Amino acid sequence: MAFEPQTRLDGKVAVIAGGTGAIGLATARRLAHLGATCVLLHRSDAAGAAKHAAALPGQQAHGAVRADIVDSVSLNAAAAEVAQRWQRCDILVNSAGFTQAVPAADLDALDDDLIDRLMQANFRGVFATIRAFAPLLKASGDGLIANVSSIAGFTGVGSNLAYVAAKAGLDVVGDALAKALAPAVRVVSVSPGAVESTFVPGRGSEFNARTAATTPLGRVGQPDDVAATIEALATTLRFVTGTRIVVDGGRHL
Repeated sequence: MAFEPQTRLDGKVAVIAGGTGAIGLATARRLAHLGATCVLLHRSDAAGAAKHAAALPGQQAHGAVRADIVDSVSLNAAAAEVAQRWQRCDILVNSAGFTQAVPAADLDALDDDLIDRLMQANFRGVFATIRAFAPLLKASGDGLIANVSSIAGFTGVGSNLAYVAAKAGLDVVGDALAKALAPAVRVVSVSPGAVESTFVPGRGSEFNARTAATTPLGRVGQPDDVAATIEALATTLRFVTGTRIVVDGGRHL
């Protein structure tokens, strides 16, 4: 591979974990518009996921497959289904996860059970998803793994400290995997700041307004900001691997 930029993704298959979430769905729309066939991984609501897949642009055979990222058996089954139905996976987008707001100083509120669940979903689950789809990505010979991380992973400021740790771990392991899987597969962390979505329960318009007021570019992120970055990695930023791309309007400054 010479990794030259390309304008289209025709013939490519993109698997998107968390495919019905705000960032996952925005990414699917962009990749589908460029010709990729998109497979939305979802944990529940098969009918809703199928509806989202059917609404994606293009005439490709988009689809939805059930997989819970904290259940490796279901991930392996999903990878097998993708191999059977679509025969390949060229792009893996990891946008699934969960969090909840816990002040950094409230150590008691971040109890052992919550820490375990946060690490399980935001670190172990992402790694398990990569592990399940790695054979297909390597077989592609031109694979891309885009891990949706967070500026919390390097600023130490986020919804809670376990989430911070999970994202920091994801970034470092992503760099290690970029070396281990090269040159057949590239691995990049995409790190947003605050994004206008329902990802963090309890954060709404007031939080977004306060955050926008102290962000250099004057607003919080949109799901499509993150999706556009992943699109660029798949098309024009093809000589990029083993690094972090920050998409936060300068929030981390």
